[in-house]
Amino acid sequence: MFGNDIGIDLGTASVLVYIKGKGIVLQEPSVVAIDENTDNILAVGSDARKMLGRTPGNIVAIRPLKDGVISDYDITERMLRYFIQKTYGRRFFFKPKIIVCVPSGVTDVEKRAFIDATTEAGGGRTYLIEEPIAAAIGAGLDITQPDGNMVLDIGGGTSDVAVISLGGIVVSESIKVAGDKFDEAIIKYMRKTKNILIGERTAEDLKINIGGAYRKSGATKMDCRGRDLITGLPRTITVTDEDMLEALKESVNAIADAVHSVLERTPPELAADISTRGIVMTGGGALLNGLNKLIEYRTGIPTYIAENPVSCVAIGTGMSLNHIDVLEKSMMTNKKARKPRR
Repeated sequence: MFGNDIGIDLGTASVLVYIKGKGIVLQEPSVVAIDENTDNILAVGSDARKMLGRTPGNIVAIRPLKDGVISDYDITERMLRYFIQKTYGRRFFFKPKIIVCVPSGVTDVEKRAFIDATTEAGGGRTYLIEEPIAAAIGAGLDITQPDGNMVLDIGGGTSDVAVISLGGIVVSESIKVAGDKFDEAIIKYMRKTKNILIGERTAEDLKINIGGAYRKSGATKMDCRGRDLITGLPRTITVTDEDMLEALKESVNAIADAVHSVLERTPPELAADISTRGIVMTGGGALLNGLNKLIEYRTGIPTYIAENPVSCVAIGTGMSLNHIDVLEKSMMTNKKARKPRR
């Protein structure tokens, strides 16, 4: 038997669910397909993602989270309910205790939206944990010691940079430049320089296969199809890794600038620890080829990619279920969130 507690990495691009004692049991894109005529959910997760950019007029595929926060409350609640039921089965006798991770820069209002959506979806006592803390735990860092650890978590909607010591965040910065912005930058570049319009999925394929942040030896290229902006007809072109370097230059430099900014504000003792220990990168965006080398070049500090960067936040969120008593001081819960203001 496994526990009744759940950790949820509710990301802009994907949702990962961790069950205490069982590990990660679900990883699906955070996409919902809805029939606008009936308001019925037609598909959630992988099935809904296949519909992005391919739906008829009455069906719309929605990503209810944008830039790391809830942009469509109702759809987020229905998506969470679906994933909780898929994980536990349609009937569960006890409302599970749930920890949801959120970007470090969210406001109290945005935090309440996360808590209320999770509670409405069937959760019991709900806690929030900040993504850099969860990422550090999932990456195997001991954050309880009086030592400086620096984490760079690059998700779908936000990149979070944080210096952590004694179980809390000392200095942090959250910017809305991450995986989605990489895709947007590639689409924009292709339109501007190649006169071709491509979709989100094609942009993501280019990013994964030949995208990069740092020049490497040996050229790579890939064919992609899109709509010619001059003729209006489908066209196939060859894209090189040099094209991707140019397309992504502005976005990756924004992330490097955020890391630099946090280091400038870090207390000297902790900065000394970080220069020795290095910077740990987590999240799907950490897999962008050469991004760790760019950060290392810009800061002069060794930069490592965590062992399971995509799963780090979910694993850390789940592991924190065992240490709620220690982390509770820095967490926001549904009890705290619902105190009336006077």
